[in-house]
Amino acid sequence: MGAGAVAPGVGGLFEVTGAQSRSISPENLTGERSGGARMEAKDGSAAYAARELGTGWKVNPLRSVEPGTTLLLGEASGPGLINHIWMTLGGQADYRSAILRIYWDGETTPSVEAPVGDFFAAGWGRGAEPVIDSAVVAVNPGSGFNSFWQMPFRKRFRITLENRSATSLRVYYQINYALQPVSGQAGYFHAQFRMVDRLKSKDVYTILDGVKGRGQYVGTYLGHGAFSPGWWGEGEVKFYMDGDRDHPTIAGTGEEDYFLGSYIYVKRGADGRRREVNYSSLYAGFYALTPAEVNAEYFRADGERRYGQYRWHVLDPIRFQQDFKVTIQSLGWQGATEAREIGTGRYLPLNDSLTSVAYWYQLEPHAAFPALPNDAAMALPPALGAAPAAPAVAAPGQP
Repeated sequence: MGAGAVAPGVGGLFEVTGAQSRSISPENLTGERSGGARMEAKDGSAAYAARELGTGWKVNPLRSVEPGTTLLLGEASGPGLINHIWMTLGGQADYRSAILRIYWDGETTPSVEAPVGDFFAAGWGRGAEPVIDSAVVAVNPGSGFNSFWQMPFRKRFRITLENRSATSLRVYYQINYALQPVSGQAGYFHAQFRMVDRLKSKDVYTILDGVKGRGQYVGTYLGHGAFSPGWWGEGEVKFYMDGDRDHPTIAGTGEEDYFLGSYIYVKRGADGRRREVNYSSLYAGFYALTPAEVNAEYFRADGERRYGQYRWHVLDPIRFQQDFKVTIQSLGWQGATEAREIGTGRYLPLNDSLTSVAYWYQLEPHAAFPALPNDAAMALPPALGAAPAAPAVAAPGQP
């Protein structure tokens, strides 16, 4: 990170440095030293609740984002390092209508642009937040969104939240950062959202494309709406880099394999029944909104099952020097039968719905992101033909 700068972590907690800790929140909008809890009680968002206590109490814990407006959450001059962002959203606006953007060093196009829920690997909307306990993202009951991605900046950062809905949004948040030197080789953090509603047969879903320059890919969140009977995750994840065209340098073996699971995320319980099992670990996780039992209901032809998966390349970043692209196929098996071993069945290209956030670091400048779909196109429809919940064993770490 540069002379005198140590990146936070257990291994460096004993190092005493010249870094200066700062935090931006509704109670300190600028993050300046001695700037917290200074707002007059009459001016705060909790003016009524604090009317008998006055300045210095819980006067301004939240901010409102009116329909169709963008709120500046915070900005600060550098050099420095954002270490943690905590956020939770109140009001009626859906998470997909709340767009988080981060700009580095005066750039005019964002390096981070994603709906809030998807950015925190929780893309299925209010009331469907998973419990995630990972190295860089945590989602805690009931809707505590946390990012521990380290985000260096040299001159300035700016973070905004847009409310694209027709209803009001309340945001509680805290941006914790340190003013400290930043190495000339430190890449800037990027995150990009993409989606497709019902992938066309034999199309390949693009998680990330158009990246030019040097950097490293560090994570994937993938939301999968499965509409086809039976198993839905045979598709391979492929990484194209530094001139790859027809063939990638890195090709995986299947969707659940990339997210560090295996064999359709299913385990046999004490009752002998086989069920999907949610898990959350440091670097990978899977969750089904309603974990399914592998029975006749699992192979119904008219339902939709909703899944979230994350994979953080913290210990195995994928490095590129010139250009970078990530894709995933969407494959199941022909015939309404259980997932087959290789050699006993034929693949079936699926028409499933996919959403993703790609996370990477790179040296600027970055290419402009594809335009986000409009708010209506990004809205989550009610689940189609949702199967009744099976009497499943509770998944580890999940409510």
